Amino acid sequence: MRFTLPLLLIALALGNTSQAADLQPLRVANQKSTIKVLLEVSGELNDVPYQIQFSEFPAAAPLGEALNAGAVDIGALGDAPYVFALGAGAPLKVVSIIHAEGRYTTAILAPKDSPLNTALDLKGKRIVTTRGSIGHLLAIKALRSVGLSTHDVQFIYLLPSESRLLLDNGTADAWSTWDPYTTVVTSQSQAKVLASGDTLLTNHLYLAATRQAIADKRPQLDDFVARVDRAYRWTNAHPEAYAAAQAKVTGLPLAVHVAVANATHMQPVLIDDGVISGLQATAEIYREEGLLTKPIDVSQGFDKSFNAQRAPLNQASR
Repeated sequence: MRFTLPLLLIALALGNTSQAADLQPLRVANQKSTIKVLLEVSGELNDVPYQIQFSEFPAAAPLGEALNAGAVDIGALGDAPYVFALGAGAPLKVVSIIHAEGRYTTAILAPKDSPLNTALDLKGKRIVTTRGSIGHLLAIKALRSVGLSTHDVQFIYLLPSESRLLLDNGTADAWSTWDPYTTVVTSQSQAKVLASGDTLLTNHLYLAATRQAIADKRPQLDDFVARVDRAYRWTNAHPEAYAAAQAKVTGLPLAVHVAVANATHMQPVLIDDGVISGLQATAEIYREEGLLTKPIDVSQGFDKSFNAQRAPLNQASR
């Protein structure tokens, strides 16, 4: 019954099916079609009793800005981008969390013939990454884990689409990034992994909604969160189909997406105090690094009430 509760709530809110058109559209921020492809290939865009309007963004930073401005209702962000959004005063709350477990979900990479082998070797080197990204956070935590600091390296801040060139031509010594870029470079260029986020990061993906959307579009958000949960469970059971759908959109080789999908397991995570304290620790790191100008209380950026509307964690995808 919990599994169908979001749809039941919508039915109760409507009173009858003729009122379905009265539900406001849900505006979803989409980073390189990730969420849209996920829902399409899993069949979760079928029979939606409200309109979903997708907006495309090239990276997490502009997606966060759109959420902050209220131009969209909900979007997916990693730990680091979400902290920056909260630090900028964005009126957001996390309504769903998905944990990504897999090989090289995030990693610091170096060319295969590089003399660098571990994070300790990064002292005095140039690291290219995207400012405020999960790759940026990984670099900071990897340096700290071996007794180094950000003052021991030089950061070059670029979008992922521009970063590989710097790694290939030697302008940067290492690239701190995430999948599918990690899989692309390790498979195509045999790049070596200096550090992985497997143990250094939570590898959580946060679905964050604006407070206005939570107030005005709660039935749609309850339903949408459940659809995303089911869709990710579906990808765990159908990695090849998911990879094929992604490849059509990204233009990356099918083999890259197949490798990522087969090596990555996506699991819904309940919003609890442990998750919140983990993100608070990330905020403190950014504060210490001078990337946040003032302390923030990340607990204000979560809504635990959505836990009750999500499908049970052991429920199979429909």
